[in-house]
Amino acid sequence: MYETEANHKVESDEQIPAGVIAELSRADSGLVARTVLPWSEHCTECVWPSCYSTCDLYSPREDGRCRRFADGMVRVDTPTALNPYLLKIRFKQWGKLWTPGNIHLHPADQALKIERRDYLIGRTLVQLPLPSQMKSRMTGKRYSFKKKAANWAGRNGESPTSFLLECYNPEPQTVRLSLTMRAVDAEKKIPFQRLIELVPGFQRVRIPLGEIARVLDVRAPFSIDLIPNSDASEITLYFGLMEFVQEVATARENTDLEKIDKVKTAKCIVWDLDNTLWNGILVEDGPEKLELKPGIADIIRSLDQRGILHSIASKNNQEEVLQVLKKFRLDEYFLCPQISWQPKSESMRAIAHQLNIGADTLLFVDDSAFEREEVRLACPEVRTLDARLYHTLLEMKELKVPVTDESKSRRAMYQLETKRQAVAQGFGDDYMAFLRDCQIELSIGPLTEENLGRVHELTQRTNQMNFSGNRYDRKVLEGVRQTPHLDTYVIACRDRFGSYGVVGFSIVDSREPRMTDLMFSCRVQAKRVEHAFLAYVIGKYIGESGKGFFANYRETPRNAPSGRVFGDLGMERIGVHDGVTHLVFHKEKAIPHDHVIQILTEQDALSAV
Repeated sequence: MYETEANHKVESDEQIPAGVIAELSRADSGLVARTVLPWSEHCTECVWPSCYSTCDLYSPREDGRCRRFADGMVRVDTPTALNPYLLKIRFKQWGKLWTPGNIHLHPADQALKIERRDYLIGRTLVQLPLPSQMKSRMTGKRYSFKKKAANWAGRNGESPTSFLLECYNPEPQTVRLSLTMRAVDAEKKIPFQRLIELVPGFQRVRIPLGEIARVLDVRAPFSIDLIPNSDASEITLYFGLMEFVQEVATARENTDLEKIDKVKTAKCIVWDLDNTLWNGILVEDGPEKLELKPGIADIIRSLDQRGILHSIASKNNQEEVLQVLKKFRLDEYFLCPQISWQPKSESMRAIAHQLNIGADTLLFVDDSAFEREEVRLACPEVRTLDARLYHTLLEMKELKVPVTDESKSRRAMYQLETKRQAVAQGFGDDYMAFLRDCQIELSIGPLTEENLGRVHELTQRTNQMNFSGNRYDRKVLEGVRQTPHLDTYVIACRDRFGSYGVVGFSIVDSREPRMTDLMFSCRVQAKRVEHAFLAYVIGKYIGESGKGFFANYRETPRNAPSGRVFGDLGMERIGVHDGVTHLVFHKEKAIPHDHVIQILTEQDALSAV
């Protein structure tokens, strides 16, 4: 069920491939019930109504509101078992699908009747011979009622098993679609988010309710966004069902809101090569006759963006393999490749050891049942996959992780860390000497519009080195940035091997002075970065105020190991209130320095710390 001033627009299904129609028409007897969500056209940057006069992208619809879909929401009638139509949407820049969410289920046949009735009412309203302003008011009141009904529904009754999304991507390239479910209550800052990789063609994506309920209270009011992540000015997608559903086939898996999907994430995919990554056998066919499996390069690159690592276990000649990978422009994606004639179980152990990850986080892809069985018997913790199913990788639960700046650079960080470890071996047990040799440098500046996005991501995802436990949304961070007595610090880090990017954020209330927030990415853990920064701010405020320096620390089992930094710097506990430990550094004390890290301040004053 959707709402738009173009409700009456209908297209035929002639432009949709027969295979997609067949997939949509496939009877799904497992569907018992579903919601009826009132999807509508919205803008990701909406500041209605002022943006109508200030935004260069404002394009008026017939009802005066902004058009973010080039053709509105176009109904494409098609005889499907689950839905009577497809929704064709040509997204313009900043366009998004939005709906108030609920998990109130209707029997499948009743949901179909509700949608058909709603479509007839909407079409009748559009065709009434009334002034456009009057029709707009009537349509607006009708949609307001539907939104209120959606927010009210879903407090009782049976629970869905999953959120189901059907989509046909007619584009020639993969489209990334951000799904966000966010509580209406502004105090509940953490949304449920999932990046959905839509490869060309039709897909049916299911997200278990337990996975959503782990983050979001779905019995309280919430909203849902669907936003394409693309630099293209327009992206066309076709949507079938976009609903919470109850399915018999998966009911046992997820009928309780308290259940959490316990599938262990795979950190590295280990690929065989011959007749797996490519069609053909290298030693028999030669490099010139080999062809990559269809779509496999895009799958590797998409998983790499999620932070999933790739390696190789292949019985081949290493020099020839590397040349072929270079020819296919994939050589940079594979870490610690094991290309030899040893058993592939030994390759699994070597890869896990070199990457410093558990063997239970490996997923081995091979076309040979013999090789998969050899690995299964020798390394039962390693998961295996028949190479014929490689196209399912993007939808596997084990590989469903969000895309972040950190995940995009994870492979590069492993490659840099390999260089660091090679250098570290030359220093023996003198770890501090190794850190000094790394020439670690911190750049410290304030929170700005340019770095606010990365800081927001950091506040949402940091756990092991988040010493306040606070998580801020963008609006709160913007308010912090504009508060005169709150000093903000954004910390970037690099060493002689490369850049770590923005790794830390801190807030200091200058009136006491008191550090209320301190958080770092775990990728700089054990590198003395937190020690250097804390020593820097203590010295700065004691010098400016002539007072002691205070800090808040909310200790948890996850941040306790890193929390030793406060004791290392000589801060003392002076009390605990509402779970927050209050610390002080007395002005009479000397600030300890280990002279490991250099700090580059906003004024470009370089000093040793």
